Amino acid sequence: MSSIERFTAGFLEEPGYLDYARVGPLSAGVVSETLGQTDVLSRARYGSLDHFRTQDERLRAAVAAATGFRADQVVSEPNTTTGIMQAMFGLTGGVLLSPGDFPTVPFAAARAAEALRVVTPLWLETEHGRVTPGEIREQLTPATAAVAVCLVDSRTGYRVDLDGIRQVIGDRLLIVDAIQGFGITDVPYEVADVVASGGQKWARAGWGTGFLALSDRAIERLIPVFSGFAGTDTAEPWDEILPPSRGANAFRVSNPDPIAQARFATALEEVAEVGIRSIEAAVAVNVSTLIDLADEFAVPVASSRDERERAGIVVLEPPASQFTLLSAALHNHGVTATARQGTVRLSVHAALSVDTVDMLRGALTSYATAVTY
Repeated sequence: MSSIERFTAGFLEEPGYLDYARVGPLSAGVVSETLGQTDVLSRARYGSLDHFRTQDERLRAAVAAATGFRADQVVSEPNTTTGIMQAMFGLTGGVLLSPGDFPTVPFAAARAAEALRVVTPLWLETEHGRVTPGEIREQLTPATAAVAVCLVDSRTGYRVDLDGIRQVIGDRLLIVDAIQGFGITDVPYEVADVVASGGQKWARAGWGTGFLALSDRAIERLIPVFSGFAGTDTAEPWDEILPPSRGANAFRVSNPDPIAQARFATALEEVAEVGIRSIEAAVAVNVSTLIDLADEFAVPVASSRDERERAGIVVLEPPASQFTLLSAALHNHGVTATARQGTVRLSVHAALSVDTVDMLRGALTSYATAVTY
């Protein structure tokens, strides 16, 4: 059995699941890790609790391997949004971003501007919601201190060109919300200054998992506004208010959940074992399969067909009068997908069963049969 076959054998979801962009069902390895760690905590044998302290280092090492950042540049966060909020509230100056990005990014910028009045959102104008290096270059100003992007747009499925963006923004900070591509895309995270992601989607690690990775330049420029006692260089700073750490650790508020860290670390270790390029290649094949099915039944595909511009998301955009028909057909055939704002989002991982393909084909057959022109 090849490494990719061992990896896909760990997918446990029922046939018909095509909604990884919403949440990824836990992998078999993560389920086993969760049960094992929970058993240790439930029994609390003498000396066993010290084991949980090692999970932070384990997670940071796994994130470092996945992103190219050093382990000391990584801090555990409970989700993507917390990491992005830490970055935005710590920023001074203008931040260029798309108002159409997932709400995590624009909300963080707006809330930071409202609360501290030291960061200013600069709203990027885009064509069809795609954030490109050319658009960014044209809209940069001397007041732009940072650029914030989503690695993969959750509505269009478009994957940004991180290298291209880095080339046009110079030494400005590049902030990346990586949640919709982290774990399935081979991208140069190291060109970014801030990378935040959760593990509940493509990494299949469950809710409550996440990280914030900061370059040395970001650590120098960002102020750790929300820095709690855990963000110091002392484990338990009694009787004295110590300054924040001079590193990524400063962006901690409290002690993390070690079982969540163990889940996330397990998921990333599984990715490392098979290799991100193998996973990306398998996802690309499965995305093409979905696109081919849509084409077969003449369902318009709104997301990019170019492998360089996509990850695991396929967006179908039927005529407005047929949107309900398509949504109902998917529902009636047991296909789990996200239907909203006139589009249907299918999101597929490295594993795509024959049963799932048959269920989707059945749904599209029913849809095509019901459509009248």
